[in-house]
Amino acid sequence: MALLTILCYPDPKLHKVAKPVAVVDAVIQKLVSDMLETMYEAKGIGLAATQVDVHQRVIVIDTSEERNQPLVLINPEITWKSEGTHLNEEGCLSVPGIYDGVVRHDAVHVTALDETGKSRVIEAQEILAVCIQHEMDHLMGKVFVEYLSPLKRNRIKTKMLKMHREDAR
Repeated sequence: MALLTILCYPDPKLHKVAKPVAVVDAVIQKLVSDMLETMYEAKGIGLAATQVDVHQRVIVIDTSEERNQPLVLINPEITWKSEGTHLNEEGCLSVPGIYDGVVRHDAVHVTALDETGKSRVIEAQEILAVCIQHEMDHLMGKVFVEYLSPLKRNRIKTKMLKMHREDAR
């Protein structure tokens, strides 16, 4: 396993649309393993391959308190969304230190492949539903700050650029 570098907003690579995984093979399984290690090390609850500059439809999630229930979604597709929505305070490993409200569906149903290539259906609600929607946005090249007002988005972009300059010193 290896730690991967997480892209930081406003890196343009975060806006690339991920391509479907053709076959779940050893390369994809290593990617999943490395993504899980990276997510746990960064203390996140979800990570999309786009965030580590791999533009394939792969997501890893673990919303458990014990951090021992990893969920792998390869080629995920939302097949149902609840009518109900709510405002959630969201953060992102690609936008460190920034949290803001985003409206998401209360529940979703998702079809995906797991790390062995087996098809599965997930019926998610609460934090898991929020996390799946957030990570699937990444696969479409969308970062959560794009749901915010242009003023907030520009402030965040300025803050992130300043942070990158300071880190480069």
